[in-house]
Amino acid sequence: MSEKALEGTKVLEYASFISGPYCSKLLADLGAEVIKIERTGVGDEARRRGPFLGDIPHPERSGLFLYLNTNKKGITLDPETQTGRKIFLELVRWADILIEDKPPKEMEELGFTYDKLKEINPQLIMTSITPFGQTGPYRDYKAYPLNVVHGAGSGYLAPGGSQNLEREPVKSTSFSDDAACGISAAFATICALLPRWSTGVGQYIDVSKQEALMAMDQVELCQYPNEGKVASRKVDPRMAIRVTPCKDGDMMIIAMDDRQWKGLVSMMDEPEWTKDEIFKDILSRMQHMGEMLKNVAPWAMQHTRDEMYHTGQERGAPVAPIRSIEEAANWQQFKERDFFVEIDHPKAGRISYPSAPYKLSKTPWEGGAAPLLGQHNEEVYSTLLGYSKEDIVMMREAGVI
Repeated sequence: MSEKALEGTKVLEYASFISGPYCSKLLADLGAEVIKIERTGVGDEARRRGPFLGDIPHPERSGLFLYLNTNKKGITLDPETQTGRKIFLELVRWADILIEDKPPKEMEELGFTYDKLKEINPQLIMTSITPFGQTGPYRDYKAYPLNVVHGAGSGYLAPGGSQNLEREPVKSTSFSDDAACGISAAFATICALLPRWSTGVGQYIDVSKQEALMAMDQVELCQYPNEGKVASRKVDPRMAIRVTPCKDGDMMIIAMDDRQWKGLVSMMDEPEWTKDEIFKDILSRMQHMGEMLKNVAPWAMQHTRDEMYHTGQERGAPVAPIRSIEEAANWQQFKERDFFVEIDHPKAGRISYPSAPYKLSKTPWEGGAAPLLGQHNEEVYSTLLGYSKEDIVMMREAGVI
C-alpha cells in the first residue's frame, strides 16, 4: 500500500451536515486519520437527508452521508455530559487537527475554545466553520445553507430562474455552496499544517461561510466597493452563453472573438450569411447574437453533438455538448480515468462513488466506506483511550456514547 499525503495526521471532527464533514473528508481522502464524533442516538444530520438508496429513508443508506464521510472512523459521544466532556478533551490531546462547526457560544459554554484547548494540546490546529465567523454582530446567528447563500449575495447572482427580475432570487443547485465552504476550510487547514510540521506550533482558523462564498464572487463583489456598481442577476443577452439545439440534443456555442468566429464559420463551410456586415467584428456579433444563432440553428440540426464537438476542436471553435447527469456519469472520459469507484458498505452494499478530482502520482487516493453510527466506539474508547469494556457499557447506558 502506498503512503498517503497526510498519513500520520490525526483529525478530530466535531461537525455535521455539509461544510465541516466535507472539509475533514478531503483530509481523510488524502490519508489523514479522521475520528468523526456524532450525536449519541441520532447521529449526523446528513443521515436524515436524501437521496436514499431505493428511496427508503434509513440513517445508514443516505447517499449524502455516505459520500461526505468516506475514509473516516465514527464514534458517538455527548460532550455536554461530564464524562463526555472529559473524553472530548482526551481526543483533543490525541489530535493534530480539530474541525468543528458549532455556534461560538456553545463551544464557549463547553469550555472548548481554542485558548482552552491549546492548553491541553499546544500543537493543535483548530478550524471553526460558522455561518458568519467568530467576530462581528452576526457571530451568534444561526443560519441554514439558504441563509448563508443570500447573506453572501450569491443567491442574487445565481444563474437560471433568478435571471427574471420579476421573481425572487434563488440559490444554486444542491449543496454545492456549502461544499465550497468546506473546500476553503480544508485549504486553510492544510496551510496551517505545513508550518506546524516544522515549528510544532498550532493555530486557530476562523472560517466564515459568508466570506468564503463572497470570495468566490470575485468580479461582482469588487465592483461595488471600487465602482459603486451593483451587479445584476439579469444576464446581458449579448454576453450570455448561448445554447442551440442540434440533431441529438443541445450545444453551447461561444464564438465571440475573431479567431473563434473564424473557426465556427469554417466548421459550417462558410455559409453566405456569415459575410453579412452585422457579423464583421466582435462588438457587432455580440449585438446581433440572436440573428447569428437563428442562422446557426438549421445547420446545427443536421449534425450530432459529437460531430459538432470534434469538428469544433479541429477548427478552433469553442462549442461543447450539454450533457445530462446520466450522460456525464457514463461518459467514456470518466471511465478511462476511473473517476467512479465502487466501495462496499455494511448496510448500503456495494455502490459507486465519485473519487478524488485529482491524481497524485506518489500518494494515490483510496476509498473507504463511511462509518456506521458508532461503528468505531470500541476501537477508539478501548484501544485508543484505554477504557474497559465495562466502562463502555456503562457509558452507553448513561447516554454518554
